[in-house]
Amino acid sequence: MPIALSNIVQALPSDETWGPPTTSDSLVDGVPYAPYSKGDKLGRMADWTSGDKDRDGRGGRQQYNRNYRDQQVYGAGTSSLFAVQVAEDESSFSVVDNTRTSTKKVFGRGGAATFRGRARGGRDQRGGRGNYQNARVGGRGGQQGYGYDQRGGRGRGGRRFGWKDYDKPQRNRDSSVNIKPDWTMLEEIDFARLLKLNLDTSNGQDLDDYGFLYYYDRAYDKPPVKNTERKLNVVDRAAYNVTTSSDPIIQELAEKDEATIFATDNILSMLMCATRSVYSWDMIITRQGNKIYLDKRDGSSLDMVSVNENAADAPLEASEGNKDSINFPGALALEATFINHNFANQTVMESETSRLEMSHENPFYNPSEETEPLASKAYKYRRFDLSLEKDEDPLHLIVRTEIDAVVKNNISGEDQMLTLKALNEFDQKAQGSGGALDWRAKLSSQRGAVVATEMKNNSCKLARWATQAILAKADVMKLGFVSRINPKAPDRHVILGVMGYDPRKFAEQMNLNLGNGWGIVRTIIDMVRKMKDGRYVLVKDPNKQLLRLYEVPMGTFEEGDEGDEVAEGTAAEENNEE
Repeated sequence: MPIALSNIVQALPSDETWGPPTTSDSLVDGVPYAPYSKGDKLGRMADWTSGDKDRDGRGGRQQYNRNYRDQQVYGAGTSSLFAVQVAEDESSFSVVDNTRTSTKKVFGRGGAATFRGRARGGRDQRGGRGNYQNARVGGRGGQQGYGYDQRGGRGRGGRRFGWKDYDKPQRNRDSSVNIKPDWTMLEEIDFARLLKLNLDTSNGQDLDDYGFLYYYDRAYDKPPVKNTERKLNVVDRAAYNVTTSSDPIIQELAEKDEATIFATDNILSMLMCATRSVYSWDMIITRQGNKIYLDKRDGSSLDMVSVNENAADAPLEASEGNKDSINFPGALALEATFINHNFANQTVMESETSRLEMSHENPFYNPSEETEPLASKAYKYRRFDLSLEKDEDPLHLIVRTEIDAVVKNNISGEDQMLTLKALNEFDQKAQGSGGALDWRAKLSSQRGAVVATEMKNNSCKLARWATQAILAKADVMKLGFVSRINPKAPDRHVILGVMGYDPRKFAEQMNLNLGNGWGIVRTIIDMVRKMKDGRYVLVKDPNKQLLRLYEVPMGTFEEGDEGDEVAEGTAAEENNEE
């Protein structure tokens, strides 16, 4: 049965009324009374925007949202009195800002416009150039290729190196030699340790010389006549690059105990400049009693001339996505080796009556078997002292050095020894060019910039050439600049110019320290001297800056042995070249 509301009200005592009690005291049981209004609207159950100041210091949404700006919340000032004190520390708590930002470009006074190309995208808005910096190198637009214009785009002829480097695949090169399971790794030396070595040696002592030299043609020092380029011709001449242990002169010197260590300048320069190398290489070290021989195997990469090995973006292999077969690293090395052989033969004046004869004839030439005439070449056997104060017995090294030509000094009229080397330009727009300048346009006007770029892209190759010239005690090192007639024709070339340098001053320009090179040689030799008689292989890791020394069976790399088989990647590379 429903009960009427009036009956309930009448049943209440007269001193009790409906609602909160009326009292004059401000505190009831120690709790302050908060006034309220029947018109108050219930807010959100969890309103993160009201209350204390927002994280931006703007006082919450009440301070800036027009929906809450003029709304009066009755009793809001005392609501904090009933706030529950949370035991946990929430000072580190923050709200994720999910406010949308406008994608519309604003070009007004307060806009942050984005420009491309040569516009003012890198400058501040209004009021100066801001933090603008020009990172270009070598003239306008980063002509040397390793800088770029930070004003929003590439400079003229420049390239933005470092752009999306994180997205590039790791370069995984193949080893120059196939590491077999029966090889035992003895030492592992990183380049950081090698760079700290140093050994001061004398300038060397001449022991004997062989062969003959033609005189250099000075006409190549003059720049070519406009629209008339000198073609690089194929000059078939017999030249030899015999390994150390197969050299009959070194065998005689070893029998006479003239030295303890024997090498050729081609092999020794690679070891002395090892810290500049990027590609993999290997050499054979043989110990027989107290004699140590530094050799190369047949088909070794030491006989090839690399191209842009040290460039920031070196030429890619076919497996790395390079579709231009004529610009593979192996194909470029074969082309550069071909150029160097013909350049040295073409730039001399062949005359049987006007040539410089050495003390002995060429030790490798057999007239009854050879059909080609001999190339201009002199072999000088020189001895260097690598001894230290703590050594009980002296430690000497004999190296076979090479000289390519001779020239008369303009002032004194004396004969000066020359080495002839050639740099080659394949395609300045192709991948792997290293930001090289256009030689035809810049070689005559900006020779310094051209040479500086080559020092950067071919640091190891040029350091080896300078080292070989210093070991041979050559007076001048001639550098030729050879380019393709057409970027797509790797078998036809022209000589654009020749420059002469003092090898020692050239080494200083490259920051090449021969004392460090001798220190590397002495360190490797000391390792082998502590080991037993046998054969060892020193290999440059293809992907890391370190050397590894392996002990291999004595018959490795001999004729008929399969140990001289190169890595699969190198073999495939040679097939592409053929």
